[in-house]
Amino acid sequence: MAEKAKLYYFDGRGLMESIRWLLTVAGVEFEEVFLKTREQYEQLLKDGALMFQQVPLVEIDGMKLIQTRAILNYIAAKYNLYGKDLKERVMIDMYVEGIRDLMDLLIKHPFLPPAEKDSNTKLIQTKAVDRFFPVYEQALAQSGGGYLVGGQLSKADVQVFEVVLMVEEKLPSILSSFPQLQAFQSRMRNVPAIQKFLQPGSQRKPQPDDNYVKTVREVLRF
Repeated sequence: MAEKAKLYYFDGRGLMESIRWLLTVAGVEFEEVFLKTREQYEQLLKDGALMFQQVPLVEIDGMKLIQTRAILNYIAAKYNLYGKDLKERVMIDMYVEGIRDLMDLLIKHPFLPPAEKDSNTKLIQTKAVDRFFPVYEQALAQSGGGYLVGGQLSKADVQVFEVVLMVEEKLPSILSSFPQLQAFQSRMRNVPAIQKFLQPGSQRKPQPDDNYVKTVREVLRF
Protein backbone atom coordinates (compact mmCIF):
# COMPACT_ATOMS: atom_id res chain seq x y z
CA MET A 1 0.00 0.00 0.00
CA ALA A 2 1.38 3.41 -0.97
CA GLU A 3 2.40 5.70 1.87
CA LYS A 4 0.00 8.53 2.52
CA ALA A 5 0.91 12.03 1.45
CA LYS A 6 1.47 14.40 4.36
CA LEU A 7 0.24 18.00 4.17
CA TYR A 8 1.61 20.82 6.33
CA TYR A 9 -0.64 23.85 6.51
CA PHE A 10 -3.26 25.58 8.60
CA ASP A 11 -6.58 23.99 9.52
CA GLY A 12 -8.38 25.90 6.78
CA ARG A 13 -8.62 26.35 3.05
CA GLY A 14 -6.07 28.87 1.85
CA LEU A 15 -3.57 27.69 -0.72
CA MET A 16 -3.77 24.06 0.40
CA GLU A 17 -7.43 23.49 -0.43
CA SER A 18 -6.86 23.04 -4.17
CA ILE A 19 -4.21 20.44 -3.32
CA ARG A 20 -6.66 18.60 -1.07
CA TRP A 21 -9.21 18.63 -3.88
CA LEU A 22 -6.80 17.26 -6.48
CA LEU A 23 -5.40 14.56 -4.21
CA THR A 24 -8.95 13.47 -3.43
CA VAL A 25 -9.93 13.23 -7.10
CA ALA A 26 -6.67 11.39 -7.84
CA GLY A 27 -7.54 8.85 -5.16
CA VAL A 28 -4.51 9.68 -3.01
CA GLU A 29 -4.98 9.37 0.73
CA PHE A 30 -3.38 12.06 2.84
CA GLU A 31 -2.86 13.08 6.43
CA GLU A 32 -2.44 16.61 7.72
CA VAL A 33 -0.22 18.42 10.16
CA PHE A 34 -1.92 21.66 11.13
CA LEU A 35 0.25 24.66 11.93
CA LYS A 36 -1.08 26.18 15.13
CA THR A 37 1.97 27.91 16.58
CA ARG A 38 4.89 30.01 15.38
CA GLU A 39 7.21 27.39 16.86
CA GLN A 40 5.93 24.70 14.45
CA TYR A 41 6.61 26.97 11.50
CA GLU A 42 10.07 27.88 12.78
CA GLN A 43 10.89 24.19 13.23
CA LEU A 44 10.06 23.55 9.57
CA LEU A 45 12.39 26.40 8.66
CA LYS A 46 15.12 25.00 10.91
CA ASP A 47 14.71 21.57 9.34
CA GLY A 48 15.17 23.06 5.86
CA ALA A 49 11.77 21.79 4.75
CA LEU A 50 10.57 25.11 3.31
CA MET A 51 12.64 26.05 0.26
CA PHE A 52 11.31 29.61 0.09
CA GLN A 53 10.19 29.82 3.73
CA GLN A 54 6.59 29.29 2.62
CA VAL A 55 3.76 26.80 3.03
CA PRO A 56 1.96 24.76 1.70
CA LEU A 57 4.37 21.87 2.14
CA VAL A 58 3.49 18.41 0.84
CA GLU A 59 5.51 15.27 1.52
CA ILE A 60 4.83 12.78 -1.26
CA ASP A 61 6.83 10.06 -3.03
CA GLY A 62 9.85 10.73 -0.84
CA MET A 63 9.93 14.43 -1.71
CA LYS A 64 9.18 17.63 0.14
CA LEU A 65 7.28 19.80 -2.32
CA ILE A 66 6.46 23.48 -1.97
CA GLN A 67 4.85 26.07 -4.28
CA THR A 68 1.19 25.39 -4.94
CA ARG A 69 1.32 25.29 -8.74
CA ALA A 70 4.30 22.92 -8.74
CA ILE A 71 2.51 20.57 -6.34
CA LEU A 72 -0.70 20.62 -8.38
CA ASN A 73 1.19 20.00 -11.62
CA TYR A 74 3.01 17.01 -10.12
CA ILE A 75 -0.21 15.44 -8.87
CA ALA A 76 -2.01 16.10 -12.15
CA ALA A 77 0.80 14.67 -14.27
CA LYS A 78 1.21 11.55 -12.15
CA TYR A 79 -2.49 10.72 -11.93
CA ASN A 80 -3.57 11.40 -15.51
CA LEU A 81 -5.29 14.70 -14.80
CA TYR A 82 -3.13 16.77 -17.14
CA GLY A 83 -4.32 15.96 -20.66
CA LYS A 84 -3.04 13.55 -23.31
CA ASP A 85 -0.43 15.80 -24.96
CA LEU A 86 1.23 19.20 -24.78
CA LYS A 87 -1.59 20.96 -26.63
CA GLU A 88 -4.13 19.73 -24.10
CA ARG A 89 -1.76 20.54 -21.25
CA VAL A 90 -1.34 24.16 -22.28
CA MET A 91 -5.12 24.57 -22.55
CA ILE A 92 -5.50 23.10 -19.08
CA ASP A 93 -2.87 25.51 -17.77
CA MET A 94 -4.63 28.47 -19.38
CA TYR A 95 -7.96 27.58 -17.80
CA VAL A 96 -6.31 26.98 -14.42
CA GLU A 97 -4.36 30.24 -14.44
CA GLY A 98 -7.53 32.13 -15.33
CA ILE A 99 -9.53 30.70 -12.47
CA ARG A 100 -6.54 31.25 -10.19
CA ASP A 101 -7.02 34.99 -10.59
CA LEU A 102 -10.52 34.61 -9.16
CA MET A 103 -9.30 32.22 -6.47
CA ASP A 104 -6.78 34.80 -5.25
CA LEU A 105 -9.61 37.27 -4.56
CA LEU A 106 -11.46 34.60 -2.59
CA ILE A 107 -8.41 33.55 -0.56
CA LYS A 108 -7.56 37.09 0.53
CA HIS A 109 -11.18 37.96 1.38
CA PRO A 110 -11.21 36.84 5.04
CA PHE A 111 -8.03 38.82 5.73
CA LEU A 112 -9.45 42.12 4.48
CA PRO A 113 -10.62 44.86 6.85
CA PRO A 114 -14.41 44.72 7.30
CA ALA A 115 -14.83 47.98 5.39
CA GLU A 116 -13.28 46.43 2.28
CA LYS A 117 -15.14 43.13 2.18
CA ASP A 118 -18.27 44.36 0.40
CA SER A 119 -16.25 45.93 -2.38
CA ASN A 120 -14.18 42.76 -2.74
CA THR A 121 -17.35 40.67 -3.00
CA LYS A 122 -18.61 42.98 -5.74
CA LEU A 123 -15.27 42.65 -7.53
CA ILE A 124 -15.52 38.87 -7.33
CA GLN A 125 -19.02 39.03 -8.81
CA THR A 126 -18.01 41.37 -11.62
CA LYS A 127 -14.96 39.35 -12.61
CA ALA A 128 -16.81 36.04 -12.41
CA VAL A 129 -19.77 37.18 -14.52
CA ASP A 130 -17.97 39.41 -17.01
CA ARG A 131 -14.56 37.82 -17.43
CA PHE A 132 -14.15 34.26 -16.20
CA PHE A 133 -17.43 32.32 -16.23
CA PRO A 134 -18.23 33.20 -19.88
CA VAL A 135 -14.94 31.59 -20.92
CA TYR A 136 -15.74 28.32 -19.17
CA GLU A 137 -19.34 28.44 -20.37
CA GLN A 138 -18.17 28.63 -23.98
CA ALA A 139 -15.47 26.00 -23.51
CA LEU A 140 -17.96 23.53 -22.07
CA ALA A 141 -20.43 24.22 -24.88
CA GLN A 142 -17.74 23.49 -27.46
CA SER A 143 -16.10 20.51 -25.76
CA GLY A 144 -18.96 18.10 -26.31
CA GLY A 145 -17.54 15.72 -23.72
CA GLY A 146 -18.70 17.33 -20.51
CA TYR A 147 -15.21 18.40 -19.50
CA LEU A 148 -13.11 21.43 -20.37
CA VAL A 149 -10.28 19.74 -22.29
CA GLY A 150 -10.02 16.54 -24.31
CA GLY A 151 -13.27 14.99 -23.17
CA GLN A 152 -11.77 13.74 -19.93
CA LEU A 153 -11.44 14.90 -16.34
CA SER A 154 -8.44 17.15 -15.69
CA LYS A 155 -7.12 19.43 -12.99
CA ALA A 156 -8.79 22.32 -14.82
CA ASP A 157 -12.22 20.80 -14.18
CA VAL A 158 -11.41 20.19 -10.53
CA GLN A 159 -10.15 23.71 -9.89
CA VAL A 160 -12.94 25.42 -11.80
CA PHE A 161 -15.49 23.37 -9.86
CA GLU A 162 -13.81 24.26 -6.56
CA VAL A 163 -13.84 27.98 -7.32
CA VAL A 164 -17.44 27.94 -8.58
CA LEU A 165 -18.51 26.41 -5.26
CA MET A 166 -16.59 29.08 -3.35
CA VAL A 167 -18.15 31.89 -5.36
CA GLU A 168 -21.61 30.39 -4.83
CA GLU A 169 -21.06 30.49 -1.07
CA LYS A 170 -20.95 34.28 -1.34
CA LEU A 171 -23.27 34.73 -4.33
CA PRO A 172 -25.76 31.83 -4.45
CA SER A 173 -27.42 32.82 -7.74
CA ILE A 174 -24.17 33.50 -9.61
CA LEU A 175 -24.72 30.65 -12.11
CA SER A 176 -28.23 31.69 -13.14
CA SER A 177 -27.04 32.86 -16.57
CA PHE A 178 -24.61 29.99 -17.15
CA PRO A 179 -26.47 26.77 -18.01
CA GLN A 180 -23.33 24.94 -19.17
CA LEU A 181 -21.63 25.60 -15.85
CA GLN A 182 -24.75 24.47 -14.01
CA ALA A 183 -24.72 21.16 -15.90
CA PHE A 184 -20.96 20.86 -15.37
CA GLN A 185 -21.41 21.38 -11.66
CA SER A 186 -24.01 18.60 -11.52
CA ARG A 187 -21.68 16.20 -13.37
CA MET A 188 -18.78 17.01 -11.10
CA ARG A 189 -20.88 16.44 -7.99
CA ASN A 190 -21.55 12.92 -9.26
CA VAL A 191 -17.87 11.98 -9.51
CA PRO A 192 -17.62 9.41 -6.66
CA ALA A 193 -14.52 10.92 -5.04
CA ILE A 194 -16.02 14.40 -5.17
CA GLN A 195 -19.36 13.18 -3.90
CA LYS A 196 -17.58 11.77 -0.85
CA PHE A 197 -15.42 14.89 -0.38
CA LEU A 198 -18.51 17.10 -0.28
CA GLN A 199 -20.01 15.13 2.61
CA PRO A 200 -19.74 16.32 6.23
CA GLY A 201 -16.74 14.86 8.03
CA SER A 202 -14.46 14.81 4.98
CA GLN A 203 -11.08 16.54 4.79
CA ARG A 204 -12.63 19.44 2.90
CA LYS A 205 -12.33 22.61 4.93
CA PRO A 206 -15.21 25.01 5.76
CA GLN A 207 -15.26 28.69 4.94
CA PRO A 208 -12.53 30.57 6.82
CA ASP A 209 -13.57 31.97 10.18
CA ASP A 210 -11.99 34.50 12.54
CA ASN A 211 -10.04 31.79 14.37
CA TYR A 212 -8.41 30.65 11.12
CA VAL A 213 -7.45 34.22 10.24
CA LYS A 214 -6.04 34.79 13.75
CA THR A 215 -3.94 31.61 13.61
CA VAL A 216 -2.48 32.43 10.18
CA ARG A 217 -1.59 35.94 11.27
CA GLU A 218 0.06 34.73 14.48
CA VAL A 219 2.08 31.94 12.83
CA LEU A 220 3.25 33.98 9.83
CA ARG A 221 3.39 37.29 11.72
CA PHE A 222 1.62 39.55 9.27
